[in-house]
Amino acid sequence: MHSGRTPERFTKRSLVAVSHAIERAALAEAEDGPLVVLALFQRLPYFDREREIYRRIAGRAAVTVVGMVGGPPPDLPDRAYGVALDETEDLAREWSVVALTPRFGATLVAYDRGEVGPAPTLESGRLFDGHWGFRRDEALHEVIRLRERLAERLPAAARSALDEAVARVREIPAGPGESRAEAALRLMARRGDRGVRAVEPTDGMLDEPGLRRWTDADGVTASGTLPVALVGLRVDEPAGAPERFGRRSVAREGQAVLAAVTGVLRPIDRAVRVADNEFQLVLPALGEPEALAVVARLHEAIGELARSYPFLAYTVHAAVAVTTRRPLPTADLRAAVEWAVRQGVPVAGLEPEPAVR
Repeated sequence: MHSGRTPERFTKRSLVAVSHAIERAALAEAEDGPLVVLALFQRLPYFDREREIYRRIAGRAAVTVVGMVGGPPPDLPDRAYGVALDETEDLAREWSVVALTPRFGATLVAYDRGEVGPAPTLESGRLFDGHWGFRRDEALHEVIRLRERLAERLPAAARSALDEAVARVREIPAGPGESRAEAALRLMARRGDRGVRAVEPTDGMLDEPGLRRWTDADGVTASGTLPVALVGLRVDEPAGAPERFGRRSVAREGQAVLAAVTGVLRPIDRAVRVADNEFQLVLPALGEPEALAVVARLHEAIGELARSYPFLAYTVHAAVAVTTRRPLPTADLRAAVEWAVRQGVPVAGLEPEPAVR
């Protein structure tokens, strides 16, 4: 990482607490200006959630810079400058918040891995590599780095204000107690992380309201970041099976199908039962080849059921998509499965998505 520190692995949930602490520190009453704040948000919905905080920060700071993919945010206050990031540049993956005054500095710099770990929600489990700290010289380093990277996209007034702040910081030595304060903050952060328990369903199976809570419970999620593979699955038993073999037998076989479906899930995956014979699998951070491999394992697992239930040969149809859209295109997935059933196609795909900004 830019600071020279060994990068650490963080979930989004833990980094939200750090970014909020830096923002609140920027708002604290202190006669140690000028204050500069730079923040990269990846996408507009993440900034919109914090817009009021940054309006207040802009009222106190000499300059505030906010960057994201898709263009600068609208309606920024005076002394706040928006910067457009291209989705192909490395800054588009960066979540950074830096606050700097002559006597104070705080830094969060994290890079989106495009992966997710076990967590109460899909968004809070997103994984980042990075570092954070409350040391003025590290914050100075990051302000200089971002000023250089964004210089051509900033107006002259913003560049001048940043340069004046940097020059003022360099005139004053850093305080000797920073490492002690930072050590205490890190202890509190670690204890806070240990207090979080991911709520996991015992079999990975959710209902549709549960899926919405899992994908949207944080109150904000943005298209264009974490890729998610979706698998739609329809498992049809032979016509007349309940009448031929009895309801109790069919119930047992239905449980066997359910076990086959959930048996292919990783701990971070989820499945949704959308009808008696229809499921949708949500597989974070998988590409299309890996999703197709999951479908192959499903076919094999459901085909194996014929050994235990020799009079039942299930018919399986599936659809596969990889999406960065939010909310997830579950209705499109279900339509693709219906098309596969009508056409007799074992595995259907959705149309490729346009780039999401």
